[in-house]
Amino acid sequence: MNVQNTVDTTKVTQTPPDWWRGGVIYQIYPRSFQDSNGDGIGDLKGITQRLGYIASLGVDAIWISPFFKSPMKDFGYDVSDYRDVDPMFGTMSDFKDLLDQAHGHGLKVMIDLVLSHTSDQHPWFSESRASRENAKSDWYVWADPKPDGTPPNNWLSIFGGSAWQWDSRRLQYYLHNFLTSQPDLNFHCPDLQDALLDVARFWLDLGVDGFRLDTINFYFHDQQLRDNPGLPMDQRNASIAPMVNPYNHQDHLFSKSQPENIAFLERLRALTDQYDGRACLGEVGDAQRGLEIMGEYTTGEKRMHMCYAFEFLEKRALTASYAKQVFDQLQDKAGDAWPCWAFSNHDVQRHASRWGLSDAAIRQHAVLMMCLRGSACLYQGEELGLPEADVAFEDLQDPYGIEFWPEFKGRDGCRTPMVWAAQDEHSGFSKGRPWLPVSSSQAERAVDRLEQDPKSMLHHYRLAIALRHAHSALMSGAQVQMVQSGSVLTFVREDQAEQVFCAFNLGADPAEVVMPEGQWRVIGEELGGVGGSGNLTLGAAQFCLMAREKG
Repeated sequence: MNVQNTVDTTKVTQTPPDWWRGGVIYQIYPRSFQDSNGDGIGDLKGITQRLGYIASLGVDAIWISPFFKSPMKDFGYDVSDYRDVDPMFGTMSDFKDLLDQAHGHGLKVMIDLVLSHTSDQHPWFSESRASRENAKSDWYVWADPKPDGTPPNNWLSIFGGSAWQWDSRRLQYYLHNFLTSQPDLNFHCPDLQDALLDVARFWLDLGVDGFRLDTINFYFHDQQLRDNPGLPMDQRNASIAPMVNPYNHQDHLFSKSQPENIAFLERLRALTDQYDGRACLGEVGDAQRGLEIMGEYTTGEKRMHMCYAFEFLEKRALTASYAKQVFDQLQDKAGDAWPCWAFSNHDVQRHASRWGLSDAAIRQHAVLMMCLRGSACLYQGEELGLPEADVAFEDLQDPYGIEFWPEFKGRDGCRTPMVWAAQDEHSGFSKGRPWLPVSSSQAERAVDRLEQDPKSMLHHYRLAIALRHAHSALMSGAQVQMVQSGSVLTFVREDQAEQVFCAFNLGADPAEVVMPEGQWRVIGEELGGVGGSGNLTLGAAQFCLMAREKG
């Protein structure tokens, strides 16, 4: 079944201003979602063609990864013009049409703003590097070399090697936390901040419903350029960079996550609040202090609406003990923070493969995400239970994977084209040769095939999302009484209207759970949930959900 635009696109669904609180956001990686013109690369018209399908999932919003003009050294995360669409993806008219039709389907549209850096082909950088005296000379992070000509400090790039690149025009180094072609902007410059806020205002005026803010804690650097200290081996983890990357050898105290960032985030929030029903979702990239920073950035009503850290994007499995640890830390460091959870995205191995999940466990994890306090991000194809694709070295496009192959294969395995039609050439993604090969293992789970099976993973995700929306406590209620007992995680979600008891066996063996006393009704049976009273035994990947009204 190919769900296309089946609703009246003139209707604009009325939603509350805080639609984002507990909302479900569907991430679209535009290069790989749907190609409309046969060039092998997904585009904005392709997204528009599939809005009916996205709306049928029951999600609240879409987040579209960058589609701005770019030389595509990092596939759109290296922006050369913040105010225009790259011809690869279409035109500004195409985007406006997408926006109008998405709103007609009742979908909010969030776009990915990359503010920490630009492409080295951005006109701002061309002017900044021309001399030390021009109007934009301090819009990027420039520094003199040490007396011996080496970089100003020991900061490292996530993509490997020094975070400093020599520039023969200015006879200085510029900072790049990512590729050398992605120079970092200098947020200590007031004029630069104003220019970036003007970019945000441009898209808000156009009608977007919010922003996903890339690497939000990378905006500011330490003005004294102090060296980062080393990080002991037992404190290193691969949540931000693979272990083969020397980036993990440092505690990045000075190259990112600076206190001055708070004031800029408050400026951005104040701008956003001038428009009704808009939201900011920040990505916090920090392997040691992610939850703490999430709390700092979302506390109160003047900063970001929500943020996500990388705790559930790690290779480390989502066990009951680890989930309890994460929420205990979040409560301790930032009890009023509003998180947004993701299990997969465009930068990490798909969680079905990363955690080695069975189909039953994938289904259980989908329900768990819909029950956790916070908002939720689903990555395209997650609703199909897609595994990571195996991309041969000769087909790799990602510079990250090419650099660290074979110990780290990069991000192409989670970026292969969406599979729409099992029997079609290129699985219905494109009539031309795709920019990355379509995975044959993923094609077996194509949308058209799963649509025909009412018990498929696709329909399971629809039911899980519907369950969340059917219970206000799951959307925006408090989360209390979280207990870990062996492999079982239990907690209660509650608001003024209802309570929902949740129990998940995240282990491989049957486990017993003590059920709460009182009058409860079983919910989620259509998802495979079980119920009972007294002591209930949950099998591997089983769960129990029960609800009761408060009165």
